[in-house]
Amino acid sequence: MSKKIRIGIIGCGGIANGKHMPSLSKIDEAELIAFCDIEEERAIKAARDFGTADAKVYVDYKELLQNEDVDVVHVCTPNHSHAQITIDSLEADKHVMCEKPMAKTSADARRMVDAAKRTGKKLTIGYQYRFRADSWHLHKLCERGDFGDIYYARAHAIRRRAVPTWGVFLDEEKQGGGSLIDIGTHSLDMTLWMMNNYEPKAVLGTTFHKLGQKKDAANAWGSWDPDKFKVEDSAFGMITMKNGATISLETSWALNTLHTGEARCTLCGTEGGADMHDGLRINGEDLGKLYTNQIQIDGKGVAFYDADQESDADHEARLWIDALLNDKEPVVKPEQALVVTEILEAIYESARTGQAVYFDDNEKEVPDEKRTDQVLQ
Repeated sequence: MSKKIRIGIIGCGGIANGKHMPSLSKIDEAELIAFCDIEEERAIKAARDFGTADAKVYVDYKELLQNEDVDVVHVCTPNHSHAQITIDSLEADKHVMCEKPMAKTSADARRMVDAAKRTGKKLTIGYQYRFRADSWHLHKLCERGDFGDIYYARAHAIRRRAVPTWGVFLDEEKQGGGSLIDIGTHSLDMTLWMMNNYEPKAVLGTTFHKLGQKKDAANAWGSWDPDKFKVEDSAFGMITMKNGATISLETSWALNTLHTGEARCTLCGTEGGADMHDGLRINGEDLGKLYTNQIQIDGKGVAFYDADQESDADHEARLWIDALLNDKEPVVKPEQALVVTEILEAIYESARTGQAVYFDDNEKEVPDEKRTDQVLQ
């Protein structure tokens, strides 16, 4: 591999322009040399804004994959295309960063994991909220064992009225779902990562399409068209793990509540707990007294503090490029993201059938994590 990581972007829409390309362009060791989009104008603009002087533009991603100068591909397309583009990229000898969720189905996600193992290329998934300053600090506390055995957690992704009305977000066929697969996936990933528990036993879930049926509704991005709103506006799940731990997942794009917040989790362990609702708060007991500590993250709360903070997306991109340059494991391992997809799929299945979904006991080895790779029955 060259001294610089040479990157191809597949899908030059909102997430590529809002996250991937700006963050990658800040890294000296990275070069964006190829851009692909089915709308050629978007790829041309991306190349002009973020690419090298000789950057190539494509409308067919398979032609981009034939470019031997490309070391790594970032897949920034709708959910239904994640798996095939990722697998084709891995088999074309490219490392891959795929946007979240990993895939529309667990079968597709499993194919992606298998392809990464078969080709020996690195694969990671874009769960950038792991890299947020409060998340990073909380994970260190979890790794140190500050909370003991974390046996109950809540994964929060609640919006009062913030339905994304552009692109294919409301298209069930292309996205696979609504708020659960869009933002619920972030909070679930974060919670499993904090608990270091990837062994689900059973899932019971419900989904609702209630407020999405309303016309002329108040919404952060303008009213939606009820006739095009084909996915759930809220979803809820109860996840039990093999060791008895329980996770409550709540997610919405539209819900009549004032209790909002996304990409957040609450942890309850034998030695203490934590939540991310009002900053990062740690709670516990000491010398017979209860305490609550507010953790100050990156100077927040300090008068006149105006340091240039690294964003979660910048942090994610920097560590991903470092993993490629120095042959390290990515922070987000594909086996972990697979479990997230399996649980999301189980919630949808449980909501459809009205029954709990159980996982079997097939054991598979996962690098650096001791867990069971579950397959839905």
